[in-house]
Amino acid sequence: MFTARHRTARSFLAAAAVYLTVSGVVVLTQQTSSPPATAQRLAPRTPADDGFTDTPMLPGMRWHVHDPARPHPPVVIPGATAGAAPSDAVVLFDGRDLSKWAQHGTGADSNKLLDPKWPVRAGYFETGAQTGSLYTRESFGDMQLHVEWASPTVIEGNSQGRGNSGIFAMGLYEIQVMDSYNNKTYADGQAGAIYGQWPPLANVARKPGEWQTYDIVFEAPRFENGKVVKPAFQTVFWNGVIIHNRQEVMGATVYRDVAKYSPHAAELPLMLQDHRNPVRYRNIWVRPLGKYDQPEK
Repeated sequence: MFTARHRTARSFLAAAAVYLTVSGVVVLTQQTSSPPATAQRLAPRTPADDGFTDTPMLPGMRWHVHDPARPHPPVVIPGATAGAAPSDAVVLFDGRDLSKWAQHGTGADSNKLLDPKWPVRAGYFETGAQTGSLYTRESFGDMQLHVEWASPTVIEGNSQGRGNSGIFAMGLYEIQVMDSYNNKTYADGQAGAIYGQWPPLANVARKPGEWQTYDIVFEAPRFENGKVVKPAFQTVFWNGVIIHNRQEVMGATVYRDVAKYSPHAAELPLMLQDHRNPVRYRNIWVRPLGKYDQPEK
């Protein structure tokens, strides 16, 4: 039986429920509503916002300082995460297949490009011991290159026989890949070295089996009349640490000799070396480097 006191309490609870419901709606509306658009309070543009034509000319160029007619660079969308390929990159391996790569045939197939024999596993591929090196089907000259690699988890061998491979710009100019974690070898042959020429500025090796990163800026050599007029240069970051700062390359990589240049094309395939060690690779992309002041598209 409900008494007057019960009816009063019931009315109070109903009122409280309405209040809470209303309050809840208000809070919910505040939590789920879109944030207000960023207020734009732009001042009117003036000619000075676009640049100046009464400033000095830049030396050897046709542009004034702050020239309004100078072309703007293309817009590149960065990768969503660290190490991801930007929008203008050529993705050479995305974890699925080796369709951007080939191997040189041998014997009767010596003049042919064959599909790679290196195995593709869960998001990475692995050097196919003694099946030959891997070459990109596309050629590159000046470039920014991102490569992730890992030496074997199980430690076998020592010095140059441990986790050895190599990244050869233009198939000629090597940045050494090998297990250099507590593994002594000659300085210009350890991981990160411009092989046979320059040791890295630091040994940034991770433990065997851990993924490592090279970010390489390669400037191709230039030849005129059969002679080199501009050498190659390599800038390399290893696991985020710079190990070569636009270091001049002496010539094409060679073992136990002094490197030298021989004329070649302006663009050549990138090579990954098969050195009979099971090295893993993943997330490989390249950005061909253009020139300054190109016409806007």
